[in-house]
Amino acid sequence: MDPKNFKYSKNHEWIGLWDKNYVVGITHFAQNELGDIIYLDINENIVGTEIEEGNVFGTIEAVKTVSDLFMPVSGKILEINKKLLSNPEFINQNSYDKGWILRIKILDKQEYDLLMSFEEYEKYTN
Repeated sequence: MDPKNFKYSKNHEWIGLWDKNYVVGITHFAQNELGDIIYLDINENIVGTEIEEGNVFGTIEAVKTVSDLFMPVSGKILEINKKLLSNPEFINQNSYDKGWILRIKILDKQEYDLLMSFEEYEKYTN
């Protein structure tokens, strides 16, 4: 998965097309700012539900802080990366590959189109 092909939110989530569905995660910038990630709290009952853009779908805990995870677009949750629930450090190791958090079906393509490109996100974080 190439981060240059993803879209990015101001809340530091990324979204990209992977194997016919979209996946969501936090950016390399975000995981670097958080530091060592020790816990991911996502209710497994969200699978099959729809969550609107901007709403919280879980939290991520690092050694010194806890942060909310926000949906970058409105979507139906198809899957949670359950490997992260027992190995949240995968996000630190590679937030764009084995560190993906959700697989979703986008409900509003216009929301996706309005997100930042890789280049725009790079400027936003510098």
